[in-house]
Amino acid sequence: MAISNIGGGSQIGDGNLNETVLNVVPAPATATATATLTAAQVTNGILLGSPGSSAASYTLPTGTLMDAALGNAKVGSSFDFAVINVDGSGSGVITLVAGTGWTLVGLATVVATAGTAQAFRARKTGDATWSLYRIA
Repeated sequence: MAISNIGGGSQIGDGNLNETVLNVVPAPATATATATLTAAQVTNGILLGSPGSSAASYTLPTGTLMDAALGNAKVGSSFDFAVINVDGSGSGVITLVAGTGWTLVGLATVVATAGTAQAFRARKTGDATWSLYRIA
C-alpha cells in the first residue's frame, strides 16, 4: 500500500481518525543483575528488569554507542521507554545509572515491587550526549 502525500501531508488508510493506530514492536528486552545496557535494550521501548533479591544498577550505554545505533538522530530527537520491575521478591530496586555522555534528570529508580513501571524519555542534546528524564 502506498502512502499518499498530497498537499504536504501523509494519510494512511482512509484517514478515519477513530481507527486504532497499530504498531509492530519487538518482544521486550530483559536485564537481570547489575549490567551495562545496550542501545538495543534501551531503544526497544520496554525493559523487563529482574534484579533478584538485591538492588541492581543498570548503566546506560555511552552517548557514542547511542549515536551509532541512532545514526539519523539530531539534537532534540527523543524516544520513550519503560522499565518494569518484574521481580517478585520485594527487595530488588532497579537504579538507572548515567553512562558516559548522559545526564539524568529526576529520580532514576524503579521500586522493588513486582509490576512497578517507570517511564523515561531520552533526548539527544549534542554529539554523543543525551539526557534522560523520568516522565511517569
